[in-house]
Formats: sequence, C-alpha cells, structure tokens
Amino acid sequence: MKIKDFIAISVVSCALVSAGSAQISRSLDQNEELHTQAQLKQLAREAHTSEQFQFLATYYADQQKYFLHQAANEKTEWDLRGHNVVGVLAKYPRPVDSAKYLYQSFVERANEAGLRSAKYSQEGNTTLPTAAVQGHM
Repeated sequence: MKIKDFIAISVVSCALVSAGSAQISRSLDQNEELHTQAQLKQLAREAHTSEQFQFLATYYADQQKYFLHQAANEKTEWDLRGHNVVGVLAKYPRPVDSAKYLYQSFVERANEAGLRSAKYSQEGNTTLPTAAVQGHM
C-alpha cells in the first residue's frame, strides 16, 4: 500500500510542478530583454527614470516568484527524501541533505530578489517620471 501512495504523490507532484513551471516561465519571458547579470547591473547603475526602476522591480519580483516556486518543489522533495533516511553509515551528503540545502538556497535567493524588488520599487516611486525629467533638461 505504501508504494501505491508514493506513486500517487509523485504523479500529483509532477503535475503541479509542470503546471506551475509553465505559468512562471510565461512571466519570466516578459523580461527577456535582459539576458545577463552584467546588463542588469548596468541598468541598475544607470537607472534614472521611474520606468527603469519599475522594470527592475518587476524583474526581481518575477525572480522572487520563480525562486519561491523552486523552493516549494525542493521542500516537497526534502519531505519525500526525509522518509527514506538510511542511517548513520550513509555517505555525506545524503539525498535528504542535498534537498534541504537546495531548499535553503532557493529561499535565500528568493529573499534577496524580494529585497531588490522592494528597493527598486521604492526608488521608482521617489524619482520623477520620464516626461518630467526630459522637460527639465
């Protein structure tokens, strides 16, 4: 009976993961203009308008959603692997440890992306719109 339960849980997990991944990938495709970290850093350094800051805030908000989704997947994997712990003689890192570390990494990256999103959102609200900046030049 345990094998049937495990298979049922695995099938449901895969279905949820694929549906969520498709939804997140669509939102990340909207920000395809920036492909590299170097381009992001350059835009962050040169951003002066509220639109630029809003773009950065949206990009990092999408990144946060992506990493939270990945963390949820790893949490599920961590829970599944936690039931199959071999014991003291298992080689390090055990599969349960790997899933735990991946989960923690994704949560940390999601938190960093959330902080950056909030920072750029706040900066975008305090800067002048593009029309106002161009009108004063």
